[in-house]
Parts: sequence; C-alpha cells; structure tokens
Amino acid sequence: MENFADLLSANKAYSDSFKSLGLGGEARKGLAIVTCMDSRIDPLHIVGMEAGDAKILRNAGARVTEDVLRTLVLATHLLGVNRVLVMPHTDCRMASGSEGEIHAAILEKSGVDTRGIEIRTVKDQMSALITDIQRIESYPLLARNLKVMGAIFDVESGVLTPLI
Repeated sequence: MENFADLLSANKAYSDSFKSLGLGGEARKGLAIVTCMDSRIDPLHIVGMEAGDAKILRNAGARVTEDVLRTLVLATHLLGVNRVLVMPHTDCRMASGSEGEIHAAILEKSGVDTRGIEIRTVKDQMSALITDIQRIESYPLLARNLKVMGAIFDVESGVLTPLI
C-alpha cells in the first residue's frame, strides 16, 4: 500500500468534496474517443465535453485493436455511442521507431525481450489512421448507423486536425 499512499490520500481529499453527477453508463453525447494512453491528452476537454458525455478508449498509439472493436460493439449497442473519433497525437512514441527498434529499446532499458507481442508501431500516422478508421467502418458487429472520424491531436498547440 505504501507505493500507492499518495493516490489514496488524494482520493480521500477528492471523495470528501465529491458530489455525484447522477450519471448513467450511456455516453450522453453519443461519442466514443479512441486515443493514446499519453498523459498529455485530456480527451474530454479537447472536444469540449465533460464526464458522462463520451466513452474513452485508450492504448499505446491510439490503435484500433481487437479489444477496441470489442469495446465499441458494447458501446454502440448498449451505451448510446453513435459516433467514434479516432485520435492519435503528435510526438507519439509509437510513431518514433519501427517495431524492432521499440522492442530493442525495451530490451536495452529493462532486459525484457518483448518480441513475442505486437507493439503496433506506425511509420506513417495518417496511413495508420486511415487503416484504423476502415477497420471500424468495416467491422460487421458494430451498429449500422455509426459515424467515424479520424483526427490528429497536436500536443504542442492543442489543435485537432481532422483527416480529410
């Protein structure tokens, strides 16, 4: 517990003044955002939303993986999601090297051989974004009325640039 004492203390302060918003599990604005785990990204505020407005799906590189698709199936059929924003970002570590280079960096830094897993690095973020949007649009288990958009978030300027 001592490794997490700061978190528990912060939660105590948070919960002391917490007021439930009385929100249900549905996305009030019908949006799901697929974005990176990068801590510089505050997905709700980037698009002018608040808690309860959207579902947030995060992973390294903002990639549309099987787990993202599984989650979107649930979100589109049960949680009010009717649009998806796929939002990778600038200065992403997953776009800074090849699959082999990332595995080598992990091995050098920690001594752990990760070549048995797919990291899903990207050399061209726009190309990867197009592929990921196509994965969503062609996935047969998603709701038929689903609208999908891709945009890259600039971590330096805060600008969201849509894929055209």
